[in-house]
Amino acid sequence: VTGVSGKITDVLNSLGNNIISVSINEEHAPFTIDNMEELKDLEHVDLISAFSISYGRAVGYTNKNEPTIVIGTDPSYELIQHLKIGNGRYFMTPDMDNHTNVVVINYDLAVDLMGRTDVVGETIRINGTAFRIVGVLEKSGTLESLLMMKYMAYVPRTTLARMDGNVSISRVDEFVVSAKDGDAEAAETELNQKLQEIYRGDDSAFDVYNEGEMASAMTKISAALSLLLGGIAAVSLLVGGIGIMNIMLVSVTERTKEIGIRKAIGARPGVILFQFLVEAMILSIIGCLIGLLLSWVALRVISIIANSSFGVSITVAVVAVIFSMGVGVLFGIYPANKAAKMRPIDALRFN
Repeated sequence: VTGVSGKITDVLNSLGNNIISVSINEEHAPFTIDNMEELKDLEHVDLISAFSISYGRAVGYTNKNEPTIVIGTDPSYELIQHLKIGNGRYFMTPDMDNHTNVVVINYDLAVDLMGRTDVVGETIRINGTAFRIVGVLEKSGTLESLLMMKYMAYVPRTTLARMDGNVSISRVDEFVVSAKDGDAEAAETELNQKLQEIYRGDDSAFDVYNEGEMASAMTKISAALSLLLGGIAAVSLLVGGIGIMNIMLVSVTERTKEIGIRKAIGARPGVILFQFLVEAMILSIIGCLIGLLLSWVALRVISIIANSSFGVSITVAVVAVIFSMGVGVLFGIYPANKAAKMRPIDALRFN
C-alpha cells in the first residue's frame, strides 16, 4: 500500500502540485493576452501560459490516421506542465510569432502512428494541414498515461487559431499558472482577486482550480486506505500471533522431557524462558521475511504491467522486521513461561 499510494502521489506531484488552471466563461467579456500580461506582475505568479484544446483532430501519416488531442499553447507551457522532450525540441517564441506549422507529439502517437520515435523533421497532417515535427516527448509510464490522454500533439496557439479561422488570436479562454516558490494557495488568492477586479466582482465570469488539491486529495485517500488496511493487518497480526503461540505450546509439550533433563542438570528457568522466546521470535521473523518477499514480487509484477516503478522502502522493511520481533516475543511469553516453570520431576515423568 505504501509503495503504490506513494507512487500515485509522486505522479500527481510530478504533473504539477503548484499549477493553477483558469477558465474564462465565454458568455462574459473576453479575456485577452493583455489581461494575462497583467497577471504576470502578481507577486506569487511565476509562469503563465494560455492554451486551447481541440479534441479528436485527425492526425495522419502516410495512409494512417489517429484521433488526437491537439493543444495550442506557447513555450511556457512546457515548463509549467513539466513536459519532458525525448527527441528534438519544444516550439519557441519565433514559431508563435510567425504562426509556424510545427508540432511536438507524445511518445505513444509517434510509435502508433509512425512506428518509431526518431521522427524529428518528418511531416504529419493535422486535419489535412501539414506540420513539421520538431519534438517527441519521453515515454510516460502507464500510470502517468492513465492520468492523461493517449495521443497528444502540441502546436503554437497562434497556428491553431489561424487553422480554425479565429482572427482574434489575442483572446484567451483558458490558461495555466505556476506558483512562485510552490505557494499555490497564495497564487490562487491573488488570481481570484485580480480576476474579480477585471470582471468587477463577477465570480461567474471565471473558474480557478488549484491542481495541487488533487494531490492533496489523493494523499488523504491514501492515508484512509492505509488506515483501513492497517486495521486488517492488525487483525492478521493477532491471528498470526495466536498461531505462533499455539505452535510454541505444541513445541513445549513435545519437548517436555528435554526441558526436564535440562533443568535436572542445572538449566535455570531464565535460560529456558529465553530459549523459547528466541524460537518464537525467529518464527515471527521468518513469516515477516516471507511476507516482504511476496510483497516485493507482487510490486515487481505490478511495475512491469504498469510500466512504472513501485517498491518497498528500506524503512518500511526494517520497521516490519522489528515489529514482527515484538509480536514473536509478545505471543511467545506464555509458552516460554510455561516451559520455564516446569518442575524437573514432572517433566521427566511426562509421557
